[in-house]
Amino acid sequence: MRALSPTLAHILTPDAATLRFAIKGVLSMALALSVSLYMHLDRPYWALVSAVFLQMRPESGMVIEKALCQILGSVAGGVFAIVILDCFMPYPLLALGCLALWIGANAAASAMMHSMNFIYAFAMAAMTASLVVALVMANGSAADSATVFDVAQARISEISVGAICATLVSLLIWPVRVKDTIRGHARNLINQTLSYLVVELDPNGTHSQRHAHADSILAALIALNDDSSAVVYEGPEGPGRARAAHLLCNKVMALLSVIQIFGRFQRNHPELLSGNVSALLADMRRAFEQMVATTNYTDCLALAQTLRREIQQFRSDCGQCSPIQSRLLQTATELMADLVIMLNAYDALENQRTKLLKAKRLSTYRDPLLGAITGFRSMLVFIIGAGIWIGSAAPAAVMMMVLPVTFSVMFARLPSPPMALKRMLVGVIVAIPIALFFALGLLAQSSGDLELLLLIMAAPFFVGLLVLSNRATLPYGLGFCIVFTTLVQPSNGMTFSVGTTLSTAMGILVGISILYWVFKMITAPDSLVMQRRLIRSTARDLAELQYQPNGEYWFNGRMGERLLRLSEYERGSGSTTRYMTDLGLTGLNMGHISVRVKRIFEKREYAAIQVVVENWQHALANAYWEIANGHLSQYFRDQCNVLIKAAIAAGMEETQAAQMEGMFERLQLTFERTAKQFSPEAPVTEILPIA
Repeated sequence: MRALSPTLAHILTPDAATLRFAIKGVLSMALALSVSLYMHLDRPYWALVSAVFLQMRPESGMVIEKALCQILGSVAGGVFAIVILDCFMPYPLLALGCLALWIGANAAASAMMHSMNFIYAFAMAAMTASLVVALVMANGSAADSATVFDVAQARISEISVGAICATLVSLLIWPVRVKDTIRGHARNLINQTLSYLVVELDPNGTHSQRHAHADSILAALIALNDDSSAVVYEGPEGPGRARAAHLLCNKVMALLSVIQIFGRFQRNHPELLSGNVSALLADMRRAFEQMVATTNYTDCLALAQTLRREIQQFRSDCGQCSPIQSRLLQTATELMADLVIMLNAYDALENQRTKLLKAKRLSTYRDPLLGAITGFRSMLVFIIGAGIWIGSAAPAAVMMMVLPVTFSVMFARLPSPPMALKRMLVGVIVAIPIALFFALGLLAQSSGDLELLLLIMAAPFFVGLLVLSNRATLPYGLGFCIVFTTLVQPSNGMTFSVGTTLSTAMGILVGISILYWVFKMITAPDSLVMQRRLIRSTARDLAELQYQPNGEYWFNGRMGERLLRLSEYERGSGSTTRYMTDLGLTGLNMGHISVRVKRIFEKREYAAIQVVVENWQHALANAYWEIANGHLSQYFRDQCNVLIKAAIAAGMEETQAAQMEGMFERLQLTFERTAKQFSPEAPVTEILPIA
């Protein structure tokens, strides 16, 4: 017997979680529609649309956060629409021009966000403003200040009702908590990190294995960081869990920056490791393997603390070591300290221990070029829709100005927006006949009772929500639910015009098709261009790092998503060398070295050599950019020697000076190896203007 396709299997044989999701979604929409009809709102179907958007992440904290973003975005869009209409009511082209700029600005700002909830806030600000302006201008001869205010108030009220109803259902019926989701993210992140430690220290580990683990860590890291913003809405323990998640993310970044050092030494410079140090690295790998095999926090922490003591004992028994080995042992000690803190952060997240945790949330990488492209794309989609609306004067063309703009903002951060829009169009095409021949056909024969209205609409919504509950099929479900709602347009005074419904359907189809082709024509720059922009930003951050009061958290926050993007761009390009991702990880390591150097020279006795320290930091940043172009920096080598001499003259102990010398030797080895990788591919074409 032939197996069902994944989509059909998901619909015909849903699991318990999927059924609960669909039932909660239907209840949310039924409540939103009932309240809207009871309040005699002008267009109750916008409350349904609002409730649909809130179903995409069913966790209570996520729903609350998205509801707040939805309401705040709608209020901002409504207020801006009032301002536009108050100033430019007699000049419709100027009003539409200002509205296009508003849409472009919101789309550009959304490109600077990573969390979909915050992206959604900007989408709602753009959608509400365009909807209010279009509805008022459609009947401009009868519009006055009171009419403008009433339309804006109605749109905000409808969207707010949908958001509030969806939130109530999420909190009261089969609640799903963000805390459970981020616990899963945290466990996955720790398991991936420990496995990566094993692979890096395994002499037989392959390049592809190491990068597969690093890619998984970065994806889990960003997922945990993003979702932690919503857990603060889940009771008084929420903020503590968020801080624990932030600390865990930061310590994973610290481990990523350090562990690569040992692996690269084993693979590229085994002659620099004594037999004892090699044996220590083997012991560390076995201990990490045991940690991976553990099933509870207590055993894992005990193993980590035992290994930490063994490394400390090894350092005390080592006696005279070369500077580079002395620095490696210090790095191993720092690695274990970060690992213990990471496990304690997980304990605080899992069990809500009363621990004082302070760590900043990883920030979003913000590229003005991507923002400009996203803003221009959304403006263009709106201008095309507005041009068709003005030229045709068709009421249905309003949808071409509203929904495509919303999807343009929401889909811009997806890996493949055209593919998502293709799937959405399938959902739209399926929704049209069901709305015409099922919903409207039955409603036209009904008595107009609310119960019948809810019953007739429940079945299509239930199926649409089953599709919406799966990430792979989400675009199909989103297209179906949104378009089904806008075609049926349930209200107290429903009309059953087939011509109007078909006209609206055609407007939506054309609008989304236009958006599809705009996405195909206006794409992000070539992946190599974007990768080099990411490396350039990393080099600039290395120069700026010395001026940041909380340097480690500041740098980690800026590098997390940057590394993920580097990895995604390079995988998308089909690269097997993964040199750019390696270069990004090297940059992460450079940042953590800078933080350690900064801490050493923050002491009062080194105040007289701060200029030397600043020169060294700028030299490091420029050297990093030069190796990306295939060249070594002699200036950086000279500045390392100058800094060590100045530190010794200022009273630095010989042991610490030897460790710093070993650190600089290791940096030179990294730079030499990396410069060779990039030398035949990327000759120097520009100098980074850091200083």
